[in-house]
Amino acid sequence: MQRAYILSTGSFLPDRILSNEDLSQFSPEARRLIAEKTGVQSRRHAAEDQCTSDLAVAAARTCLQKIDFRPENLEGIVLSTSSPDRMQPATATRVQHKLGAANAFAFDINSVCSGGSFGIAVVDSLIRSGAFRTILLIASEMYSKILSPRDFSTYPFFGDGAGAVLFQAANGGPQGVLHSCLGTDGSRCDTICVPGGGTMLPFEKMPGPRSAYFRMKGEEVFAFTMDKGPKVIRRLLEEAGAAPGEVKRFICHQANINILHGIADRLGIPRERFFVNLDRYGNTASASVLIALDEAVSRGDLAPGDLVVIATFGGGLSWGANLIRI
Repeated sequence: MQRAYILSTGSFLPDRILSNEDLSQFSPEARRLIAEKTGVQSRRHAAEDQCTSDLAVAAARTCLQKIDFRPENLEGIVLSTSSPDRMQPATATRVQHKLGAANAFAFDINSVCSGGSFGIAVVDSLIRSGAFRTILLIASEMYSKILSPRDFSTYPFFGDGAGAVLFQAANGGPQGVLHSCLGTDGSRCDTICVPGGGTMLPFEKMPGPRSAYFRMKGEEVFAFTMDKGPKVIRRLLEEAGAAPGEVKRFICHQANINILHGIADRLGIPRERFFVNLDRYGNTASASVLIALDEAVSRGDLAPGDLVVIATFGGGLSWGANLIRI
């Protein structure tokens, strides 16, 4: 049976860097707590004239150009985003057009911060079906435009960015997506949400602009992540028949350094084997693990033959993990 293996990776971060000290709307004490509570030192924000599809296309081009792959040879584009250009149509359709991938199908998935793992599983399933051989997965997020600049519970912790992975069918051989685990607890779907703008709360019935902003219950999310994060990684490795010691890097959703350390400690895995870039980029939602994967490959942290675990957790509430041999 064929499975999806990684042909190339890419990422894109906007030029504008905001340090914690740049967030002058918050008090000096509040700014000090940002790094202490989460590990975030800075984040990237897109320009006023940029949208989510722009970041997605930039990451995609970087990914394809590394191996001189022509966009018209793509069979499909799967875009993970929870900050789309518009409510409809799918932002992936705009990406397909801008990229010049005229022969590719294109659709979005929205699993919020779990979108990286869900996207990998979806693309792997499409390729395993035998119907497709080459699919581009992109995760692109622009939370700077869906957050209230005055909301200390969200605004300082998120950043903008995009990551891309080109997958191709592999027949036999050890490389590729070996296993995936996904989960959802829909009873807690209001824990992380954008309340307004859908059919539950149409624009004309919104009590004010705050209803259009992203919000989350931070303490509940932290507890959920500390519970599900270790469990889904443990389940992934057990079902795949792999030992933690065989894994070169653990790339978890880049939400909070204390979460990453907590997951590592609960699994009994040295913290240094967990990839970290949230200090520079903040929480880039579903894009975080694909950006991190590209960085890990580009700087030599991951080489052909290495095992990597991707693990995510986010809105829905949802969680996922993938075991990949580079």
